[in-house]
Amino acid sequence: MVLRNHSTVTEFILAGLTEKPELQMPLFLLFLGIYVLTVLGNLGMMVLIALSSHLHTPMYYLLSSLSFIDVGQSTVITPKMLASFVTENTISYPECMAQLYFLCVFAIAECHMLSAMAYDRYVAICKPLLYNVTMSRGVCAWMVAGVYSVGLIGATAHTVFMLRLNFCEADVINHYFCDLFPLLELSCSSTFVNEVVVLCFSAFNIIVPSLTILGSYIFIIASILRIRSAQGRSKAFSTCSSHLSAVLVFFGTLAFMYLQPSSVSSMDQGKVSSVFYTIIIPTLNPLIYSLRNKDVKIALKKFLGKK
Repeated sequence: MVLRNHSTVTEFILAGLTEKPELQMPLFLLFLGIYVLTVLGNLGMMVLIALSSHLHTPMYYLLSSLSFIDVGQSTVITPKMLASFVTENTISYPECMAQLYFLCVFAIAECHMLSAMAYDRYVAICKPLLYNVTMSRGVCAWMVAGVYSVGLIGATAHTVFMLRLNFCEADVINHYFCDLFPLLELSCSSTFVNEVVVLCFSAFNIIVPSLTILGSYIFIIASILRIRSAQGRSKAFSTCSSHLSAVLVFFGTLAFMYLQPSSVSSMDQGKVSSVFYTIIIPTLNPLIYSLRNKDVKIALKKFLGKK
């Protein structure tokens, strides 16, 4: 009853990624495969890290947390998206607000988790003698708790301000999930305060982690350049470039979506852009951060050998 007092619209229709009938089934199969890979890859990493004692290090503890975030974010978005390819996809007002809330929790948490992982690599490479003290188990636990706390605070702020808006007649969300700007576009209330909140929180949650990651990798690359072995430098640069590529795509698409007013942003471009940070990056993270890693390959061989 409280939710209905805020809105005369009781459910929304999600327009989906495309309205072209000939693309519906191919896209359904494509994103179904991506979702299965995302869940299997990230859950597999979490299980492997939990069962392999030599992977019980700060780096893999943070990586396991990142995998949990990726599974959560993909699960919040993809099932509803798949439904929009095969049927008219409706979502109730409470479900829409819940989806918005959990999306914000996981997306914001991923921003800060990536910066925590970059800091971990900076300490490991640039200050190896202090690594066990700087990245102790207690410090890692506080870092992860801080990451989730920031996600919960940001998600609560966005959702509370969204709940104060009225939705009168328009009920078609031009997106494949309940995102901030598509919902603001439908509201028949003034959205100025909401847009200010989105820009302020987005600036903090995108710019601060981006600068942390950039600073960490500048010091890391400076350390790599001091490596005498050309083969060692090449291997280190290859690993860093793959990490930075994923980070640039993730933060670049987030900045494109949220660091501009809703009046400037295009919903159609936004839908394509959001595919990267909601679906593609969670699939790539296990490959980029794990399967290229020698320790993970050894642990996987041991695990499969036991089985």
